[in-house]
Amino acid sequence: MGESESLPEALSQQVLQRIVETLSLKEAHGAEGGPFIELCSVRGGEPVGTVRVFEGAPLDHVTTVRIVQPAIRLDSHMIFAFSDPGSALPHFTVDAVEAGGVYAFHLDLIPRVDIGAELDWLNGVLQPLTPAWESGRKIPGLSEAKLSPRQLSLMSPWMLAKRADAAAFRAISEPVNAYLDHWLALQQSGLPAQAQCALSPADLRDRDARNRAAIFNADVDPVWNQLAPLIGEEMGERLRELLKSQRS
Repeated sequence: MGESESLPEALSQQVLQRIVETLSLKEAHGAEGGPFIELCSVRGGEPVGTVRVFEGAPLDHVTTVRIVQPAIRLDSHMIFAFSDPGSALPHFTVDAVEAGGVYAFHLDLIPRVDIGAELDWLNGVLQPLTPAWESGRKIPGLSEAKLSPRQLSLMSPWMLAKRADAAAFRAISEPVNAYLDHWLALQQSGLPAQAQCALSPADLRDRDARNRAAIFNADVDPVWNQLAPLIGEEMGERLRELLKSQRS
């Protein structure tokens, strides 16, 4: 990989390609046959990014948000892969960013149940991530990202959310692939027998809707207010509604 290439974009494209090809997903295009949404600057109207959506069983949908604005030194690539809303399978997310010359990322399998009350689910779904989580935390050149306790409470304790230098950012491909391998295996084989939970599909769907509403809340995650001057508050709200939506 050449130095002029975007490390966040390369990582994001690698992950997206694996998800789409492994699960045979189809892209949902916009009205003109291109990306689902074209993002433009609210000031000059110039293109600053794209939103792509992919659909197909067993998932609900995969949404990617790419925002690249050299003028403010922003290179941001987000992937949220949402499992079936009526299942207890976790969602997968990876966010890869370079902002002002500093790299950052977060990586997680988002819980679908109350992990404090569902030990079997915890053991079967998240505990297997522990070796990758431990090795990922030890990569030289990483430092903690600044997240509030409220943000942390909505994700899993296995989330890796770090700032990184260039060498460390390259090295995170190992834990990213480990998390992705585990998540894809769950999607293909389903929950382990010992990890089944007592919640009904209706209860799981309701919890998922409330969980997504909290995760994609502009009061909880300050990144949405930071993006508003670039893409506008209306487009920010549209993106949040898309990420919160249950499409299947």
